[in-house]
Amino acid sequence: MTLLKRIPKVDKVLQWPDVRELLARHPRPTVLTVVRDVLDALRAAARAETLGEGELAEAAVTARIERGLALLIAPSLRRVVNGTGVVIHTNLGRSPLAAQVRPHLDEIAFGYSNLEFDLERGERGSRYSHVERLLCELTGAEAALVVNNNAAAVLLALSALAAGKEVVVSRGELVEIGGSFRIPDVMRQGGAILREVGTTNRTHPRDYREAITPETGLLLKVHSSNFAVVGFTAEVSPAELVAIGRESGVPVMADAGSGSLLDLSRFGICGEPTVQEFVAAGVDIITFSGDKLLGGPQAGIVVGRAGFIAPLRRHPLLRALRIDKLTLAALEATLRLYRDERLARTEIPTIRMLTASASELGARGRTILRRLRRALPAQIRFTLVDGISQVGGGAYPLLELPTTLVAVEAGGLSPQELEERLRRGAVPVVGRIHRGRFLLDVRTLLDDDLPLLAVSLREVTG
Repeated sequence: MTLLKRIPKVDKVLQWPDVRELLARHPRPTVLTVVRDVLDALRAAARAETLGEGELAEAAVTARIERGLALLIAPSLRRVVNGTGVVIHTNLGRSPLAAQVRPHLDEIAFGYSNLEFDLERGERGSRYSHVERLLCELTGAEAALVVNNNAAAVLLALSALAAGKEVVVSRGELVEIGGSFRIPDVMRQGGAILREVGTTNRTHPRDYREAITPETGLLLKVHSSNFAVVGFTAEVSPAELVAIGRESGVPVMADAGSGSLLDLSRFGICGEPTVQEFVAAGVDIITFSGDKLLGGPQAGIVVGRAGFIAPLRRHPLLRALRIDKLTLAALEATLRLYRDERLARTEIPTIRMLTASASELGARGRTILRRLRRALPAQIRFTLVDGISQVGGGAYPLLELPTTLVAVEAGGLSPQELEERLRRGAVPVVGRIHRGRFLLDVRTLLDDDLPLLAVSLREVTG
């Protein structure tokens, strides 16, 4: 209790020279908040008898205030170096945008735009027109619409096309993905009535045919996302489902999940149907994400036949789910790159990372090592080892991508200590620990990450 009495009052701390300097540089209410928080923490430590006498020195208290102030005024959403090897990392912002997106995004963000103004006619226009033509050109669809994510796209489609009607879905496709997004829940929210068919591992065309009644509003096919059923399995292809729908006069919808616009099979990445394949199969309405395999901003994209897109445009829910001008700008600039497959492959970071070969990653790993060794003291040691990357984002859950890993050892720190210090640094670096080593995956390290990585490693060992 003696130490508790020695903790200074707020007014006294505000008179300290170093704190007065902070007050000169920052708003008084902000500094005052931090001072109070620091003093409260000291009192709590004193009561718990965990406070050391040296922690009450003016320099020590001031240092805590400075650290607290730095944390308080720093942006919460921050740049992170992704060394995990998970390319489409949901927790780290999914797909980074292509560099070519930046000029268009800057232009739209910092000025006025024709977001909902038809420049030809001089009258109100539609925000969706800016990307519809591009999406139709790239996918072969008749019409397109964009909302704020794929869950919203599914919800809107079900609400507009199947409210009060039965929607037939294979039992093996009633998925749950991150954040407890469940297809049955979304269907219920959209007013649709779930009609399950088949079994977990096998669903046949006859299952759909036998389930169709006058109350059926849609036949729905759902991307399996972040799991796979292997072994004794059977599923109905989009083309087969379309044929069943045509026979009975029931429209077919597909939730295509990650939304690939490129066939990546020649790079050893197989099993993910492209959006163009769904369109070619005759699926009436297809939804997919913009920020996964597409490599753009978060968006829910809907393409398909014009007659089925039209009810979505008229639905009142669309306004609640619409995207803003920044998302449109980023999506438009990303989609333009797909007009040239070579350009999309080399310039869209997600596609470039996914298709990088083992030999390319090995060479890049050796280059990274040389750069880091030149920039950092000898006490930080690096070793290249072989490893495995993952696609992430609910795509290709069983696919393992051979990669090169950088094993980092620093100043006697344990892998756990190194991981924590890097993660909590000024520029957070997120890696992984495997078999007693802290590892950074070359596949997901961007070129402009390397100077930041060097700074972060110098800080944690300094």
